Amino acid sequence: MSKTIKISATPRNDFGKGYARRIRMAGDIPAVIYGHGEEPKHVVMPGHATTLAARVANAILDVDVEGQSHLVMIKDIQRHPIRPELQHMDLLTVKKGEMVEIEVPVHVEGEPAVGAVANQEEVVLMVEADALKSPDLLTIDIEGREAGEHVYAADVKLPQGVTLVADPELLIVNVSEPEELDVPETGEEGENAPEGAEADALVDEAE
Repeated sequence: MSKTIKISATPRNDFGKGYARRIRMAGDIPAVIYGHGEEPKHVVMPGHATTLAARVANAILDVDVEGQSHLVMIKDIQRHPIRPELQHMDLLTVKKGEMVEIEVPVHVEGEPAVGAVANQEEVVLMVEADALKSPDLLTIDIEGREAGEHVYAADVKLPQGVTLVADPELLIVNVSEPEELDVPETGEEGENAPEGAEADALVDEAE
C-alpha cells in the first residue's frame, strides 16, 4: 500500500533561473503542485526529506504549505545530468478513492527448472490502482518453470482493486534454454605463441 509521507513546504513567489538556482544552492528543491482544475501552486520543498521520499515507489506526499494540506504523488522529477541531485518536481494532486495509473516494481523469486535460465525483461508494470492503496511490489514466482514457460503481463497476479494497463502480451520473464558458447578450436602447439617484443615482455614480467 502507498506510504503517506508528511513534508512541510514554503510558497515560491519569485521566479526565473537565478532564483531557482539559489533555491538549489540552499539545498532545497523547486516544485509545482497541480491537478483537479486548480491553479498550479509553486513551492519550495526541503531537499533532504524530499529526496528520501522520492526513493519510495509511488509514495503519497502530504505537503503542508502554510497550514494547508496538499495530498500529492510525484508525477515527474528533473534530475541533474551529472550529480545525484533533484532539480525540479511535478506533484499531482490526488484524492481518496481516486484511480491513477502508476508503474509498480516487479520482483522475481524462485529458480527455473534444471537446464533452464530466466531473464527478467521488465522491472516495472503499468497498472491502475487507488492512489492511496497502490501496491508497493508485484511478485512473480518462477520456481520450477521449464524453458518456454514465459511470464507475460497477463500472467501477473494483481491485488484486488488493481487492473492491468500494460499490454497483456508484454514479456516480463523470459525462461529459455541456456545459449551454447562457441569455443574456438586450439591450433597447433606454439601457433599462438608470442613473438618478438611481446615475448620479451612476458619474460621480463616472469622474472
